[in-house]
Amino acid sequence: MTPRRAAITGIGVIAPGGIGSKNFWQLLTDGRTATRRISFFDPSPFRSQVAAEVDFDAELCGLGPQETRRMDRAAQFAVVSAREAIADSGLDLGALNPHRLGVTIGSAVGATMSLDQEYRTVSDGGRLDLVDHRYAVPHLYDYFVPSSFAAEVAWAAGAEGPATVVSTGCTSGLDAVGHAADLIREGMTDVMIAGAADAPISPITVACFDAIKATTPRNDDPEHASRPFDASRNGFVLGEGSAVFVLEELTAARSRGAHVYAEVAGYATRSNAYHMTGLRPDGREMAEAIRMALREAQLNPEDIDYINAHGSGTKQNDRHETSAFKSSLGAHAYATPVSSIKSMVGHSLGAIGSIEIAACALAMEHSIVPPTANLRQSDPECDLDYVPVTARDWQTNAVLSVGSGFGGFQSAIVLARPDRRIR
Repeated sequence: MTPRRAAITGIGVIAPGGIGSKNFWQLLTDGRTATRRISFFDPSPFRSQVAAEVDFDAELCGLGPQETRRMDRAAQFAVVSAREAIADSGLDLGALNPHRLGVTIGSAVGATMSLDQEYRTVSDGGRLDLVDHRYAVPHLYDYFVPSSFAAEVAWAAGAEGPATVVSTGCTSGLDAVGHAADLIREGMTDVMIAGAADAPISPITVACFDAIKATTPRNDDPEHASRPFDASRNGFVLGEGSAVFVLEELTAARSRGAHVYAEVAGYATRSNAYHMTGLRPDGREMAEAIRMALREAQLNPEDIDYINAHGSGTKQNDRHETSAFKSSLGAHAYATPVSSIKSMVGHSLGAIGSIEIAACALAMEHSIVPPTANLRQSDPECDLDYVPVTARDWQTNAVLSVGSGFGGFQSAIVLARPDRRIR
């Protein structure tokens, strides 16, 4: 029996600096940054006052007033991205068995913006100890349960198969796509709508990251505030956004003449069982996830042509994953381009893993590696090829993308051309 394989045939992206996958890719290849001073609220009381915001108009993106009223901003991102991915795939969902069509959406913090707004409303701006529920919107329950994200996408797609939300911190976007690929390979579904969305730019989120000094205080220069792997980096820039994919069983996709961006060839996740926010400097859990993803993809370290790093811009993370690349890929790590798109679109928590998968698929499509913007001064402890400032023409047949999340989550995913040599 021929093994089932999962292929990406549709991509939809909402990211800072660009609505839609084409605008997103143009931003990356231009090396432009979409980071700026926070405009959603007055950030002056906070240590970090910069973020990568999406210029999003729900009506212009095709959402009606009832949908906009019902859904949190992140759920709106997920639905709009899913619609773009479905259109991009050319798939006629109405012709499918709905029970063989599933949804997996990742999110780290769920309906943060709506919950923040509703608390302010029912507490009269925080003045009431006993809140008045009469002022809450009727859809407040949906904001409390992130499963509503998967439900909204399933309704939009007419999917009656598995519908799941994956919430594993900042690896949620990787894990959601990896889980979806597993469902296809196992024969549970034929098509999956998979990806992630988060819209966390709210006072509560900013305050939380301020408390642990994880975000940058470089408020005087928002455009250059996100500096992964740079010696002068001092924290990440919060972001928001979404990326959603259509994944199909490869043989069926080829039979209908679908355009295949890449195969989800390997995926693995590990936990460091060590610390809520701390990382071991040797990166051994991430290295193990990379090795297992390569094994599932039936690829050697030397087959990887590009690494999309987690690259958050904190010294702890950048050194941790640099060690993981060296441990898992050996000498080949020094010959492999590595970059972090968080330098341009910020860190959108659970969504960023899927946004980075979109960047990897498009890098394979166009044979261009996106740069690490703002990388001007190398950190001696980060001594790999981080593609500074400018995008690079580069043939990519197999790419590795990794994620690291609070709670100790470490995930790796391998995308590859379906006709690659399988050992």
